[in-house]
This record gives sequence, C-alpha cells and structure tokens, in this order.
Amino acid sequence: MSKMEVKTSLLDNMIGVGDMVLLEPLSEDSFLENLRKRFDHNEIYTYIGSVVISMNPYRSLPIFTADKVEEYRNRNFYELSPHIYALADEAYRSLRDQDKDQCILITGESGAGKTEASKLVMSYVAAVCGKGQEVNKVKEQLLQSNPVLEAFGNAKTVRNDNSSRFGKYMDIEFDFKGDPLGGVISNYLLEKSRVVKQPRGERNFHIFYQLLSGASEDTLKKLKLDRDFSKYNYLSLDSAAVNGVDDAASFRTVRNAMQIVGFMEDEVQSVLELVAAVLKLGNIEFKPESRVNGFDESRVKDKNDLKEMCELLGIEQSVLERAFSFRTVEAKMEKVSTTLNVAQAYYARDALAKNLYSRMFSWLVNRINESIKAQTKVRKKVMGVLDIYGFEIFEDNSFEQFIINYCNEKLQQIFIELTLREEQEEYVREGIEWTNIEYFNNAVICDLIENNQNGILAMLDEECLRPGTVTDETFLDKLNTICAEHQHFESRLSKNSKFLTDHSLPHSCFRIQHYAGKVLYRVEGFVDKNNDLLYRDLSQAMYKANHSLMKLLFPEGNPAKVNLKRPPTAGCQFKASVGTLMKNLQTKNPNYIRCIKPNDKKAAHIFTESLVCHQVRYLGLMENVRVRRAGYAFRQAYEPCLERYKMLCKQTWPHWRGPAREGVEVLLNDLQVPAEEFSYGRSKIFIRNPRTLFTLEERRRQCLEDLATLIQKIYRGWKCRTHFLLMKKSQVVVAAWYRRYAQQKKYQQIKSSTIVVQSFIRGWKARKILRELKYQKRCKEAVTTIAAYWHGTQARRELRRLKEEARRKHAVAVIWAYWLGLKVRREYRKFFRANAGKKIYDFTIQRIMQKYFLGMKKTMPSMSPIDKSWPVRPYAFLDEADKELKRIFHLWRCKQYRSQFTEQKKAIYEEKLEASEIFKDKKALYPSSVSQPFKGDYLEINKNPKYQKLNSLVEEKIILADVVNKINRANGKGAPRIFLLTKSNFVLADQKSGQIKASVPLPDLTSVSVSTQSDGFFALRLKEGSTSAAKGDFLLSSERLIEIITKLYRTGTAAAEREQINIDISDEFLVQFKQDKVCVKFIPGGPKNGNSASCKRKNNRLLEVSVPSP
Repeated sequence: MSKMEVKTSLLDNMIGVGDMVLLEPLSEDSFLENLRKRFDHNEIYTYIGSVVISMNPYRSLPIFTADKVEEYRNRNFYELSPHIYALADEAYRSLRDQDKDQCILITGESGAGKTEASKLVMSYVAAVCGKGQEVNKVKEQLLQSNPVLEAFGNAKTVRNDNSSRFGKYMDIEFDFKGDPLGGVISNYLLEKSRVVKQPRGERNFHIFYQLLSGASEDTLKKLKLDRDFSKYNYLSLDSAAVNGVDDAASFRTVRNAMQIVGFMEDEVQSVLELVAAVLKLGNIEFKPESRVNGFDESRVKDKNDLKEMCELLGIEQSVLERAFSFRTVEAKMEKVSTTLNVAQAYYARDALAKNLYSRMFSWLVNRINESIKAQTKVRKKVMGVLDIYGFEIFEDNSFEQFIINYCNEKLQQIFIELTLREEQEEYVREGIEWTNIEYFNNAVICDLIENNQNGILAMLDEECLRPGTVTDETFLDKLNTICAEHQHFESRLSKNSKFLTDHSLPHSCFRIQHYAGKVLYRVEGFVDKNNDLLYRDLSQAMYKANHSLMKLLFPEGNPAKVNLKRPPTAGCQFKASVGTLMKNLQTKNPNYIRCIKPNDKKAAHIFTESLVCHQVRYLGLMENVRVRRAGYAFRQAYEPCLERYKMLCKQTWPHWRGPAREGVEVLLNDLQVPAEEFSYGRSKIFIRNPRTLFTLEERRRQCLEDLATLIQKIYRGWKCRTHFLLMKKSQVVVAAWYRRYAQQKKYQQIKSSTIVVQSFIRGWKARKILRELKYQKRCKEAVTTIAAYWHGTQARRELRRLKEEARRKHAVAVIWAYWLGLKVRREYRKFFRANAGKKIYDFTIQRIMQKYFLGMKKTMPSMSPIDKSWPVRPYAFLDEADKELKRIFHLWRCKQYRSQFTEQKKAIYEEKLEASEIFKDKKALYPSSVSQPFKGDYLEINKNPKYQKLNSLVEEKIILADVVNKINRANGKGAPRIFLLTKSNFVLADQKSGQIKASVPLPDLTSVSVSTQSDGFFALRLKEGSTSAAKGDFLLSSERLIEIITKLYRTGTAAAEREQINIDISDEFLVQFKQDKVCVKFIPGGPKNGNSASCKRKNNRLLEVSVPSP
C-alpha cells in the first residue's frame, strides 16, 4: 500500500454494526434491529465473522459496478464495509496465493437471493482473474451456463419469480496463476413434478413460456406449436405472465448463451423438439373402453397431438399408443401383459413427461460440462459454488420438501462442524488457548432421516421394495411404530400419547422438529414419488425413436440389455448424492453466504420482522454469533491494528519504527487495557469483549477530532500566511504600477502647465514690444507736431511749403510703424502658432488612422468570399485607403478559401467555372445545373458487370459515361445510346448489347450547337471530309447537357491542341445528315401534356423541336 493511500476499516462510518460479533448487547431483538437499520440504509450485507448475511433488496442497487469490483480487489476482508465481493475476493486470493481449495456455500429459503448471490460471486471472480483470449472464452462459457440452466431449471413460485427448482454445485477449476481452466456442474433433484402440475399462482419451468413467446413463426411451425398458452394443459394460465419479465427477450438470451457455451445448432433444435414434445404429451387425453373380460382399457381420445409428438420424436404412433394402453411385466423368463385403465394411463403419461424432461435436463448439464471442462491435465485448484434449495416450510409439504430439508440439515451440520473447526484451527495457529463451546448438534435429526436401519429414508425404501400392498398409510404406520419414541418425530397415530389430542397434526401426516423449526409433512405421494416408476414399455418405445437424443436418455429401453433389477429409488439416489457432496465440501475451505428475504411481497423497502426472525432462527445465525464470541469477539493483524490506533499513544504516533507487535503491546499498555480483555497471537491481536473494541474506537474518534482540529489550525495558518504573502506581492506590484501611473500623470500635467506658461510669457513679451512700439510712434508723432507748430510759429510762410513735406514724413512714419508691427506678427506666427498647428494636425491624423485600423480589427467581415459586407469608413479622407484595404482583404480571403481545395475539388470548380463562362446568361438550362455536382461516370462502367465487355473495348480512362438519346433524322424520335468520353475520343454504344456504334476522335469535332432554351438537345458537328463525318453530324439530347458539353469543350480543346472548340448557342442551326443539310429549329411553348421537349420532322430540310414553357 502506498504512503499516500488512505486506509479504511469495517468500523469507519458504520451504520449499525457491520459485524454481528461486535453487537452489544447481543440478543435476538438487537440482532433484528441491527439488520433492519442497515437494510433501511441500503446496507444489505452484514458479517458474522467471515460469514456474510445477504438481505434481498428486491431492486437494483449501485453497489455492483466495475468500480466496486476494483475497490474490493486485493483488500483485506475487514478493510471495507461488508460486501459479497469481499468474501469472493478472500476466497479467490486464498485459492490463488495459499493453494487452498475453496467452496462457497449459499443457503437460504426460496426468494432470498441465492441464485443472484452465486452470479455475483462468479462475475467477481471472472472480473479479477487473468485476461487473454482463451481465458476470456472460458470465463464467458462459465458465466453463460447460468442463463441456460435457469431457463430449464428455474420457475416462478409464490415466493420468487426466478426460483431455482434444482440444486447446483459448480466446481470452477483454476491453474497455478489463478486463471480459470474450466468447470464441472453437478445438479441435484430437479423438481420434475412441476412439469405436469404447478401450485396455484406458480408457473412451469421458464423454457416453456420463453419458447412460445420468443421463437420465430418458422420455428414454431417446425415444432408444431402455437403461441397461445391456453392450448397446453401443462402450463398454468393464472400466472403465465410475470411483471417485469420479457420471455421473448429471455429466449433470445438463452439461444445466444447456448451458442457461446458450445451447443451445435442441431443440438439446440433437438432440445427444443423435446420441450415441444413435453407440451404435446400433456395434451394427450384418454377415454375408457370396456373389454370382454370386464376390465377397462384406456384409449387416446384425439390422436392429433399424439401424431404430432410422434413426428417430433420419430416414433411410430402405434408403438407409443400401445405403451399407453398396455403394461408388460417381466419376471425371470415370463412376460405378462396387462391393460391400463384411464387413471393408470394418465399416470404413465405424466411419468413419461417428468422423466423425459428431467433426463433432458441431466443431458444439458452433462453437455455443458463437456464444453466447460478443463482441457489440460495439469494439477488444478478448485473453487466450488453451491446454490441449493433453502429450507422450505409450505402449507402442504410433501416428499420434495422432505428431501430438500434433509439436504439443509446436512449443510447445517457441516456448517457447525467447519465453523467450529475453523475457529479452533485459528486459535491453535495463533497459539491462543481453546475453550470448548456448547452448541446444538443436529446430527440426531440427520440420523433420524438417513440411518441405514431405522431412518425414514431406509423405511421408505423398504416399503417400496416389499411385496404385497404398499400404500402411503402402511409407510406412516411403520414410521409410527419405529420412530414413535424419537424426540424430534411427532405423529398423531404414534404410540406417544401426548400427540393423540393434537388437532394441529392431521392423521395422514407426521411432523419433524428440524433445526429450523417444526415441519408438517403430508404422507400422500411419498411412495409413488420415491419409486419414480416409468413403465418399461414406455422406455422401450422411447428407445425406438429416431430422435438423436432418445437412445441417450432412455438406455434402459434397449431390448438387448434388459435389466430386471429394480432401479434405485429417488430417496436413495438423493441420499448418495448428498453424501458425495458433503465429502467434497469437507475437503475444501468453506465460505458462507446466508441469504434472507425481508418480506413475502417481493417488494423493496419492506422489512417483515417476524419473517426475518424465523429465518434467523432456522439459519442458526444467533448460534453462529455465540460460537464466534465464545472465545474472542474480534481479531486483527498487528499491522492494521497499529495503523488504526497508533494516534492514541505518544510513543507510537506518528510513526512506530519497530515491529508491529511490539508497537501494539506499547499501545495497549499505555492505554491500560486490562490483560484479561486481550491476547497476543503469533500474527494477530485477539480482543475478548466488544465493549473493549468500542472503547478503543471512541477514544480514537475523540483523538481524530483533536487531530482534525490541529490539522485545521495548521491549515488555516498556512492558508492565511500564503494569502498574506500573495497580498504583499500583489501590493508591491500594484504600488509599482500606481507610481508609474502617477509619475506619468504628473509629467503630463507639468508638460501641459509648461506649455500654458510659455504661451502666456510669449504673449506678454509680444504685448510689451507692441506697447513700446506704440509709445515710440506716439513720441515721434508728438515731436513732429511740436516741430510743425514751432516752425509754424516761427515761419508761417514756410508752413504751406513745408506742410506737404510734413504730411509725407508723417505718412512714412505711420507706414514704417505698421510695417514693423506686421514684421513682428509674421515672426510670431512662424516660430509659434504656425508650427504648433502643424504638429497638432499631424498628431490628430495619426490618431484617427490608428483608431480606424484598431476598429477594423473588431469589425472585419467573415472569411466567406461571397460576403460583401465591409465596415463603414469614419472620415471621407480615408475613402481611397478604405477601398484599397477592402480589395486587398478580399484577394487574401479568396486565396485562403482556395488553399482548402483538394485537387479533385479544384478540377470540379474549374469545370463549373468553364460551364459558367460558356452558358451563363446564354442557355436557360444553365441555372438548374449549378447546384448539381459533375459526377462524370454515371454508369459506373468499371464496376457494373453489365458493361464489362464495353469497358474492355475502351482502352483509355473514361472521363464521362452517361445515357443519351440519339435523334433519328427520319422521324425525330430518340434512341438510347451510351455516351463515353475519353481523352482522345467520344464513343456512342448500344445501351442493351454494349456494341459500339460510333467512335469519333476529338480532333474531328469542330463545333457544338445548342439552343438558348431549357431543352437538352445538342449537335456535334464533325470536320468535313474526315472519316468520322461519313454518316454526318450527331444530334443528341440529354438532361446533363451542361456537363457533357463542358467536358467535351475542355477535353476536345486539349486533344486537338488548339485554343477552343466553337460553341454555337442559337435557336436555329444546321446539321449535316449524310448528303443533306437539315435545319433544327427550336420553338417555345411545346406540348401541354408533358414537360420534356419533343422533336418532329416537318420536311426534308426542317426538324422542329418544341420546348415547354418554363
């Protein structure tokens, strides 16, 4: 186990108590309450030590998945919660690793889930053992034997819809690696009386209903059967259909399973014929017929069913009819023939039906064994799985229930013996002192039944074999005489006076006190069922049958091997089989599954306490718990024990470095557990009282809570520390980014402020210079004025002469002042405002272009070349750039689209493009051809055997193959021709015979003429003077005109090594027919009763084609 793997235990998250050995206090009420609690929480498995108690849930649970198989694989038995997989895994690993033969004993009453339990065990073993083709085949055959045996050996009863009516023991054989090699199946006491009669509310064996429901009509006809159940006397009608059961689907499953197991098809048919013969046998009825000697003789009423049965089995009708009417008794050298009355005839019929079916079932088991037996002779390991009837207590118990309960008594006896032996062996193996355990030994009951001198079976055989009148009453009298004093035998007619007034005990019954409780047996039918007599005449009649299985099933009917010795009785045979089974089981290591059904209604979520209590008692589960608890209630290996409880001691926590046993000793000494409460074995610690274990569990739970708190504290500290470091790192990053942002913003603000200050300073300087210039101007003006006035004062005369000069000087000064101002303003614009405006303009244009390109990234149109959408330009000055970008994107998009084409697709599009250039807006038929792909070879010349001869005549690769109509120049009617186009020729051949009518080299083709309308006519005009033009041009019609002419155009141009073939599109053109030139004229608005164009010969020079209006 890896260090990181979390170890689990049976005690973790336990609902109730998973192991009844640990139940405290132990009583029948607490036992039942624990079962109920676990059942209510869908926990259907509970342990008693190594014994598994299985409750039938009557519904599907999600606990049998492949994940569950892997979960329990190679795990300790007590490591996980109770499960049938744990027992199967323990048994398989013991067989594989320790070389111990295993047996799994599955017991319980009818409906408790024994069959399903055996399937689960087998499926688990199949899932965990080896892989490989041969191994998988063996596993599949072993698993598929179940559906076959269930179909022929199971039936619906009042307690179970799929009740096993036979006992099955399967030995699965493994090699040294643990891979399955094969298996052997033994069957015990098929309930063959069910074939002829079923209790109310029950069905016959499944196979009868499955055959009638699921077989095909042809199969039923061969078997001379009808689907109606009511036509067969041996099938009960009140419960023919079972809810949730699909007999038809089950029949298909059985047929498939028989095929997988290895049945040949003729063997399956033979088996079905025998099943049909049994049904037909039940319909044979008899009528009395008086004879001269006064005795009644039986005769068959309606011989139709007898005839059909004889045909199925290959028997002469007269032979079987005589066997139903007469009986031959042989004694030494004498033969005596007596007649059978109607009652005896019905007895003989039913006896034959029961023997025929039971022997067929035994043959099926032997045939399956032949298929699944191990093919190698190497030493094998064996795992046995026993699925046998549970203890049965009905209102009316007969011979079958008697021997079934006898078998369960023997199983209970071996269970007690093996359980005690296993417990004792473990104590001895571990060096623990063993104390004797008191328990009820049912050997006295087994002796009452099987004693060779005074046993009930021996007395029954003695009654059957003695001469004279033998009845069930004489058998009961004998029991009352010999067994009267036995403490477990009760009868009202016995010498024991205490039962004389017991009105619950009828006169024709006896009662046995089994380990599971008292069972009342009705003695009626005991003698007949034990005799199991089949008249020799019927055996001989069956042996004479031509059927493939009859001689194998009735070997005693061979006239050459007549055996006058009486065959062994049914009870004697079963007793011997049970004895062999017990010897087999005692040689293997036992594993037990005790199946319990929670209610009689076959419903989920219902727990009937009285019913479960009854089963707990007769299964001896309380006694089993007491046996396990008589010594030590709990045991566990040192390693898992130390691993589970090491946190309770500081010296062993968290890691113990020494041996595991020393660690457990240190642990228990530190916990001050009393010495009498535990013992040290060689490999395990043994705990005597469950309270000690629960105390350890409680202290472990409290310690785990403290550890959980510590882990939470450390985890929270680590989490907060990690969060703090992450926040600190994030804060440093955020602060760095914020400082960068703040400095950038501050720089932008300083830059903006500097520009504003600079602009204000420049304005101030300019205004200052302007003021100075204005002041100088005013000063000069003032000087001039003063001088003028001064000179005027001095020289008035000079005033007029100088006045003009003064004006001129004043004008010059003003002009000069304005000139200086203009010059300053020009300099200002040059160095300041003009330069700033250009930069702002360039920046604005750059920003607009950037925004335009980034916006285009989000609003680009799709990659489809036909998508004409384009984002709207934001400004008019971008118009030229926008158009150029749109053009470039479209060219790139088309290039990307073309790069996806394969060579084949490119060729197709090139042809389509060529057709568009030739016919678009010129030919009315063209639009309908656009969506149709150009296939080329429509006749599949290479694959079609019809054209094999034609294909062999054409040496080149065929580019186009289609059927066209060749227009007859005499009457305008069309004849079908095969049109083939190769690289150098086009060929016209007969459609039926494949004979080539014309082969024209493509260089001889000069032009092609078609109309502008929606017709399919076209003329192939040949070169004058060429060999091909001897018979004139070809006028043809086809629905695929566009494709034919396009391929002709492309291929013909390449073949002729010229630029192109002329395509003439006109509603009137000339065609050369031998020596005559005929005008072909197309007229719209053709015949109203059709949709196709029609051609008629008007005169020697005119062919008129009527084209329907679109």
